[in-house]
Parts: sequence; C-alpha cells; structure tokens
Amino acid sequence: MKTGLRPKSDGIALVMVMCAIVVLSALAAALTYSMKVETRLAQNAGSEQQLYWLGRSGVEYCRWVLMQEKCPYESLNQKWAGGSGSECDTNLPTENPVHVGEGTFTWKIFDLERKVNINTAIATTIQQALTLMERDPNDIAVVSDSILDWIDTDDLPRPAGAESDYYQGLSPPYFAKNAPIDDLAELQYIKGVTYEIYSGHSTNESAGTFHHQLGFGSAPGQDFANGLGLTNFFTPFSTGRININTADTNVLQMIPGVNAAMADAIVKQRAGPDGVDGTEDDIPYQDVSQLAGITGLNPQQFGNLCDVHSLTFEVHVIAQLGDYKREYVAILARTSGTDIQVVSFYGQ
Repeated sequence: MKTGLRPKSDGIALVMVMCAIVVLSALAAALTYSMKVETRLAQNAGSEQQLYWLGRSGVEYCRWVLMQEKCPYESLNQKWAGGSGSECDTNLPTENPVHVGEGTFTWKIFDLERKVNINTAIATTIQQALTLMERDPNDIAVVSDSILDWIDTDDLPRPAGAESDYYQGLSPPYFAKNAPIDDLAELQYIKGVTYEIYSGHSTNESAGTFHHQLGFGSAPGQDFANGLGLTNFFTPFSTGRININTADTNVLQMIPGVNAAMADAIVKQRAGPDGVDGTEDDIPYQDVSQLAGITGLNPQQFGNLCDVHSLTFEVHVIAQLGDYKREYVAILARTSGTDIQVVSFYGQ
C-alpha cells in the first residue's frame, strides 16, 4: 500500500497564514499605539487650552490686586509686591496660589519703575550702569554708543557705535533696528554686548547666536566681573522714572549725584527698624523731596528722574493643571487709579 506525501501547498498555506497573523498583529499594535498617541495629543491640546485660560485668569487676578491698591505710593511691603501689607493697603485678602476649577495658578508682580527705561536713557546713564558693572573703559564707549545707535532713527554711527553697515558685515547679516527696544534680549544683537555684559554671568550655551560681537567676555564657567549685567539696570517698559521705594542700591546709583553710601542710606531708611524691605515696619517714601534729607542733594536734581509711584508692572503667572505647567508673562500699565491695561501677554 502506497502512502502519499502531504502536498507542499499545505505547508505554504500554513506559512502564509502565520505571516498574515504576524502582519495583522503588528498593524493592530501600531493602530493601538497610534490611538494612544492621538488620545494623548488631544489631551495635551485640551490641557494647553485650559492652561492658557488659567494664565489669562492669573493676569486678570493681578489686575484686580493692583486695582485694590489705594496707597499714594508703591512700595515693597504692599500686597501686590508680595509684602505683608502697608497701613494704607487694601483689606481684601489675596490668595497665592489661586484655585480655579481643576487647576491652579501662582502669581508674582514686579514694578518696572524699579529699573531704568533703556529707551529713554541718555549716554551718561548707560555709562554709569557699565561703570557699576566694573566694565573696561573701552567696553563702556562701544556699548553705550552702540545702544544709542540701535535705538535712534538715523543711520549715522557714533564714534564707537554701529549702524547697519556694521551689522551687514556679520554672519548672518542684519540691520540696526533704529527704533525703541521691545525686548531687553535685543541688546545681545548690539555691537559690544556679549551675553556676559547682558546678564552679568558666564556664557550661556543657549545664547550662542549672540556671541559674535567683538569677542569680549570672561573665562568659561566664571561669573563676569561683579555679577551685574544690563538686565540688573534696565527695562524696555516704564515711565522713565525710578521708584525710590522699590529700586535696589545699584539702580539708585543711576540717579545723578547718588553714590553707594547714599543708596545704602536710602534703602536703610525705607526698610524701617528691621532693615528688611517688604516687611510690616517699612517706612516708604511719600515724596521724592525726602531724599534731600538723606543725600544732602538739592531736591531739584531729582526732578523728572525719580518718583514714589510705579505705573508699569510685569506679571508672571504659572498655571498648573495636573502634571502640566506653563508660565505666562504680561505687561500691565496703570492709566488711572483703577484703569489697568494689558499691554502684552505671552507664554514661555
């Protein structure tokens, strides 16, 4: 009796079935993964939207906090600044963090009159900042002239400055702005302004695109000079006057005639008995003329340079929803007692 062999076609069919199962399994796994990714992306998109509105809510909350301020001056012990509250401060309670639905946000408010407006600064003001930064005289001339050339509307360079002809020779080339600075980081595009001069610290790798200007700088890994940079002194937004209740000793020395000892005395007087700014025993200045008794300078010297008010504020809001976080920044401007406008809003 003959026994026949199983046809080869049966084995081939079995292999094909197995291959089909493997392929279908892979496709099913890929589809499952894709659905998970799509679901996560949809969740992320939804979270981004919720975080955005949490950030906007935080800015509106900060506007409300500033609207409650009834003092005839702005100082570091007031609630908007994170202080314990002054005698003329609002009695309404403030929260930080603030819970909204399933999310929360934390907030901080900084007045911008604690610094000097870079767009209205004159040469001697910029030079004073660079001197306090312990810069070399050659740096001072280049940086000061170049900043003023960047801001002014003409194409005529100052002796140590630069206009578009200089910047067109760089790689990549670009033009001088010849308009007010909108973001202080623009300073890093300006001739002579390295990251170290800008921030006061050693070179940051993330700022690599700004390292072509003249090659000034410190050794890698070292803080630059005394750790002061242009960011310690300037802001692109403010009324142009320095609030003597909120400015630090470095910025106070930007006032003509005020030296380090006078600046220390100004801060010591406003900080009250405990010597710490932002506490209950602070004694804020209610009028710029009070500086005369501390510095011995003629009150007329302060004129339009100083104030006890702040009208421009930078708000930082960190919105959180579960594990998701996002920081938002806004610039607020007070046009009247309770009229506070949002000048800009962006996420970081």
